[in-house]
Amino acid sequence: MKKVLLLFGFTFFFLSCEDDCEDIACFTPPEPFSFEFVDATSGENIFTNGTFQEEDISIINQADDSNVQVDFISENDYNILQIGSIGWLSEDANYLIEVGEDISFTLLVDAKRVNQDCCSFTRINNVEIEGEEYEKDAESGLYRILTEQN
Repeated sequence: MKKVLLLFGFTFFFLSCEDDCEDIACFTPPEPFSFEFVDATSGENIFTNGTFQEEDISIINQADDSNVQVDFISENDYNILQIGSIGWLSEDANYLIEVGEDISFTLLVDAKRVNQDCCSFTRINNVEIEGEEYEKDAESGLYRILTEQN
């Protein structure tokens, strides 16, 4: 009888311990990194003005020398580059971004995937761009790469 009561007690205990996150659907994907390339003097987008084409873009993951998948958004002459692969896992991304032979910079990102209060999201601890001047639009998150075109 003690064994039955003990078994019943353990079963009741484990069934009463429910997952507090079970009924919460909460997943936030990482924000993509968006870049616009503009002539520093004129302010013109160098893809919109025809200086470069989408095919001139090369992005290499320097950790393993692999090509990085990107999206080039050219709707309404907007012409921006988006990298959506950073931050799905905790990582230190180190990407070499080149546009033609004239533009080359390194994007360094310290991203940590976090689970908190039943939700997962990406915390970007640090972003560095080395090799080109840039400015970041605080509202949109767009990085504007300022190039010197002759």
